[in-house]
Amino acid sequence: MSSDTPPANPAYPNGLRGILDQMNARRAPLGFAKGEALPPLDCDLVVLSRTRVTVPADSTRTKSDNARKIWELSRELKGQNALLLLNALLIAHLRKRSQPAHTADLFLRLWTEHSDLLIQEMDLRWKVSSLTTFGDHGATAAQRSAGLALSTLFGTMKLYESERLYSGRDADRPFTLDGRATSPLPLEMNAFSLTNGGLDVNMVGRLWEEADSDPVIRPLAHDMLHRLIDDPRTVFRRLHRLRVRKMRRMDQATGTEAQQGVTVPVPNAPTGTPRWGLVCTTNAGLLDVARFVAHHLDIGATHIYLYLDAPDPEVTGLLKGNPKITLTVCDSAYWKKAGKNRPEAHQLRQTFNATRALRAAEGTVDWLGHIDTDEFILSDTKLSSALKAVPKDMAGARLYPAEALATPVPGEMPRHFKLRTTADGVAATAVTEIYPTFGSYIRGGFLSHLAGKVFARTGLGNIRLAIHRLRIKGEDVLNTATLNNAVVGHLHAPDWERFITKLDFRQTKGSYRIKSDDALKNIGHLLQYLRNEEGEDGLRQFFDEVCLDSPDLRKGLKKHGLLLSPRFDPDAAVERVFGVQLNR
Repeated sequence: MSSDTPPANPAYPNGLRGILDQMNARRAPLGFAKGEALPPLDCDLVVLSRTRVTVPADSTRTKSDNARKIWELSRELKGQNALLLLNALLIAHLRKRSQPAHTADLFLRLWTEHSDLLIQEMDLRWKVSSLTTFGDHGATAAQRSAGLALSTLFGTMKLYESERLYSGRDADRPFTLDGRATSPLPLEMNAFSLTNGGLDVNMVGRLWEEADSDPVIRPLAHDMLHRLIDDPRTVFRRLHRLRVRKMRRMDQATGTEAQQGVTVPVPNAPTGTPRWGLVCTTNAGLLDVARFVAHHLDIGATHIYLYLDAPDPEVTGLLKGNPKITLTVCDSAYWKKAGKNRPEAHQLRQTFNATRALRAAEGTVDWLGHIDTDEFILSDTKLSSALKAVPKDMAGARLYPAEALATPVPGEMPRHFKLRTTADGVAATAVTEIYPTFGSYIRGGFLSHLAGKVFARTGLGNIRLAIHRLRIKGEDVLNTATLNNAVVGHLHAPDWERFITKLDFRQTKGSYRIKSDDALKNIGHLLQYLRNEEGEDGLRQFFDEVCLDSPDLRKGLKKHGLLLSPRFDPDAAVERVFGVQLNR
């Protein structure tokens, strides 16, 4: 189709030509009566700032277009500071095709010398109009670009927020997660990702930095951006509330409950390439620990804090003396010195140790991640590069999980991983298409957690480094970014033997335990039923469909963009890092 051919149902029947004609129809200059003029460029703005707006006599409005505009604006701004009237009058002239030669210079002088007063006393409508005028008549590139971008942003907000009124929902009420439509967006755009999307942060951040480079537009632009992110009725706040709801829903699979959270200040985010490390509490054997440590040192970890949940001479013998490893044995002496009884729940022990390591890591690493020995960071690029790109006001960074496909040979390392079907952009039917028998029971297609794991910046005070999130004073830390180019590869059920061996523990204390508020169709109820009613045969059927690396499973995952095949060889890393080959 020719680009000149109008669409069948255009929003504007006359196309862009009609838009331009309508826009320019009211741009005729405002005329002046004889002897009438705008205040001169060198007028005394200080004296004017000490006066208040009064409304001229009705008879004056017929003198000229300029006089009529002054009368209209004076009625609107009656009793307010006279500088606000001058600003509005200058804007009215600058919207026209022509105006007195000094009009723009007087507008810029007004904002250069009296921005504090204008920002304090001006309403939002005129602040937006002022930003538009900076976009059209700014003296610098930064003034014009920031003014135009902010004017476009607020104009677009007015359009969609006005249309939203017809939804019947107040501006501070977000839509529901379950009400999301599946039809495509206009212009073939991809939908914004609630959990992974950075469009909102990047847009606001770039506008802030653009305006920050110019001292004249900076106060107005920064004031408006602060108002934008603080107002509970904007799309930014609604998206934030939806994001919290979605994270809470995802976290339900981990047995935790998300709370309304807080933002933690980040006063001294380091510059340059960040150093990162890991903390882990484990009771795994020598081979698993060696693979975990070697893999992460091999991909660039600066330091690893390893807490042995019980003494293990083999692990200690391999790792002691390594300057990149802090090894702590959590025996009775350790807990006595810590001043507390050993927590019964392993999750509490993990969080306690991780938080202690976070305090100790300040000065050694800039970021500390909390993962388990059956989890491996997978990334095509250096993790330090991904962490360097995290916005400086983010206290944490989340990596979402990838679950390993089980190998038929016990102890063999997996070659392929699967991604969660709950990610944005994945068809709602994917989970049952990939897992036709058991898909409706396994949220996201995973046996284990969907929430992923987090890294925390060091040096931020009393943050708790929990298992799936950062916490402070009992609340979640909300300023946590998402690392889109890295995942936590989870060897949750890497082979049939490990799946069966750990089943009892996971059903009683781990990820398969049944909680009172669980839905009837969940993995805990399913595995309990299969074990009780069908025994090992039923469990094996489940394992083969959901976990086992097979051509059919890989084909189904690949169809939906959920198959991950990274470079992953921790045994080779063990040889490189420790110079030994361990029995496999």
